[in-house]
Amino acid sequence: MKYLLLSILTVFAVSCNSAQNSTATKSPVKQMTRVDYANTITAADLKTHLYIFAGDAMEGRMTGQKGQKLAAEYLRNFYMDEGIPSPIEEKNYYQTIPASYFGRMKDPKGSENIVAYIKGTEKPNEVIVLSAHYDHVGTDSNGNVYNGADDDGSGTVALLEIAEAFQQAVKEGNGPKRSILFLHVTGEEIGLYGSKYYTENPLFPLANTVCNLNTDMIGRIDPDKADNPNYVYLIGSDKLSQELHDVSESVNKTYTKLELDYKFNDDNDPNRFYYRSDHYNFAKNNIPVIFYFNGTHADYHQPTDTPDKIEYELMAKRAQLIFQTTWEIANREGRITADKLK
Repeated sequence: MKYLLLSILTVFAVSCNSAQNSTATKSPVKQMTRVDYANTITAADLKTHLYIFAGDAMEGRMTGQKGQKLAAEYLRNFYMDEGIPSPIEEKNYYQTIPASYFGRMKDPKGSENIVAYIKGTEKPNEVIVLSAHYDHVGTDSNGNVYNGADDDGSGTVALLEIAEAFQQAVKEGNGPKRSILFLHVTGEEIGLYGSKYYTENPLFPLANTVCNLNTDMIGRIDPDKADNPNYVYLIGSDKLSQELHDVSESVNKTYTKLELDYKFNDDNDPNRFYYRSDHYNFAKNNIPVIFYFNGTHADYHQPTDTPDKIEYELMAKRAQLIFQTTWEIANREGRITADKLK
């Protein structure tokens, strides 16, 4: 009996010693920082998404057509797989837009915005809207696909990666204080219809919408910037809110160090880009905006706007800037306001 007892005590002592050694040698879990989360937005992941999203199978993603529906399904499935909920109802990520709303089309068909939502931990009623249009112009009469890799596949997949980074923060107890709505709008190419519909039928009151950060073409380099590609054009950041502009500048100086070029922010810009993407429907409602843009190029609205021509490392850096700006706005003490309206 005493031998059995001795054996049991010996095993117990060895087990305790092993457990102590295991505890002593186990590396502590690293606390993720906002930089770590931003760095999960990678060129490789953006490329993987974009080769699918802007592939020929999507048929140019023309509003109301088969390709646009396939693209919508891709976005919905991504958010479901990542566990990022819909603000509408469980598993329903579609803000449906009736065919009658698309009055300028010859044969209008219904379409849908895609929406996903991360609820704020402290100020959930204050909502930051990140937007990008996921439609493009379809195919031509010869069957050539207008892939729209830059316009706006680049902005679309950037939103996916930004959402995934924020969701990782949520899982680790570092979720944003304010809420974030990921809004993929349809119908941009035919008249900013999706964003117009959202602002007329908002899922959250426009009065609660802190700002709109809109991403439309961030994957290429303007030929005028060939010698200095470490840039992004910003449009609208100071039109309604000096505060938003200052936060944007500070974030970039601290984290991404891109050249923020305001060439197209000029009120006299002949291109009138400020009025030509989805942020404008928010700006019309006195909501501060930033439009992130790489400028046009020879492949703009051509079948040659394909995924192989995207500058993925630069695109990742631009997406990280948007992530960091969103993080700052979501977690700062005071809410961004349209201070230029005062």
